[in-house]
Amino acid sequence: MRGGSLWQLGQSITRRLAQSDKKAVSRRYFASDADLKKTALYDFHVAHGGKMVPFAGWSMPIQYKDSIIDSTVNCRVNGSLFDVAHMCGLSLKGKDCVPFLETLVVADVAGLAPGTGSLTVFTNEKGGAIDDSVITKVTDEHIYLVVNAGCRDKDLAHIEEHMKAFKSKGGDVSWHIHDERSLLALQGPLAAPVLQHLTKEDLSKLYFGQFQILDINGSTCFLTRTGYTGEDGFEISVPSENAVDLAKAILEKSEGKVRLTGLGARDSLRLEAGLCLYGNDMEQHISPVEAGLTWAIGKRRRAEGGFLGADVILKQLQDGPTIRRVGFFSSGPPARSHSEVHDESGNKIGEITSGGFSPNLKKNIAMGYVKSGQHKTGTKVKILVRGKPYEGNITKMPFVATKYYKPS
Repeated sequence: MRGGSLWQLGQSITRRLAQSDKKAVSRRYFASDADLKKTALYDFHVAHGGKMVPFAGWSMPIQYKDSIIDSTVNCRVNGSLFDVAHMCGLSLKGKDCVPFLETLVVADVAGLAPGTGSLTVFTNEKGGAIDDSVITKVTDEHIYLVVNAGCRDKDLAHIEEHMKAFKSKGGDVSWHIHDERSLLALQGPLAAPVLQHLTKEDLSKLYFGQFQILDINGSTCFLTRTGYTGEDGFEISVPSENAVDLAKAILEKSEGKVRLTGLGARDSLRLEAGLCLYGNDMEQHISPVEAGLTWAIGKRRRAEGGFLGADVILKQLQDGPTIRRVGFFSSGPPARSHSEVHDESGNKIGEITSGGFSPNLKKNIAMGYVKSGQHKTGTKVKILVRGKPYEGNITKMPFVATKYYKPS
């Protein structure tokens, strides 16, 4: 997911709605813009009190009637339903789709068993991150992946450019962009029991990272057990004409415990889970090694390379990166993106990339980059917020323990 300070934006909107002329604020923040794209659930969001804001070219709900803090907590206690149809799902097909994709990403795609997937990173020639993506090997000749909304145009152009070159050399690969489908994310402890009411397939046999094409609520869906919150849950690709009915069915079966949840709480949930936000915590100049995603680089890929920027990344694996992504606890106001991180002597050693108040931990959390050697857990730092230093310390991530559904 790509974006800026969504939590901050949501809090600002809430305060303004409480303190100002609500009609004026609605015109400023929520008015429908003819240039913004709308998901199949747009009217459904508005009918349920969704506060719509521009996001990556789409009109998306930042929050609903409850606060971002309440929504964040409810996801971990009960569950949340997110509309993430602004993200771009696509399929690569053909007998050479796996070797083609491996020229662009760091994952060992060939080593994935059919019906399983992984987080990966699209890299550039300098080893930087073009985007992160969840990829799934449906079969040896079908890869399904989802790319971030804010990166859609550049990602598709990048894939298309390399696909043309690959095919010109005789490679067998084609693609389909799933603009006919919507994407819902159902997350939290009630995700599996609620969704089980809507399918005959036994979801207890589908583990974290696994994929299945199945009938849900009468529609053929692509179901991946994954998410962006650290909780157990699913991303459901559903034909757009059936998206509203599916959303209604999920909310009904949960008896009100699973709530519609907006981008504001999604941002605080992913921060608590220690997950990167592209555009903040990952950029074109940040490598997967620097971002702490070395685990996503397949063992075979580390030996063979063969992806863009492999020479840079393999050297970092051997010698170590010069900067590293770390977590922080801090005092005072929450640290925000671009807040400087200093050592106890006042020397700048890094910068915050994401930060906010954790609704579940009831304390400030942040992530960012510091110089290697300064990255050890427990290291004391000063974090500058509006020019004033506040006490902080480096900590491990995730901040909130993940609850992914894995074999025992």
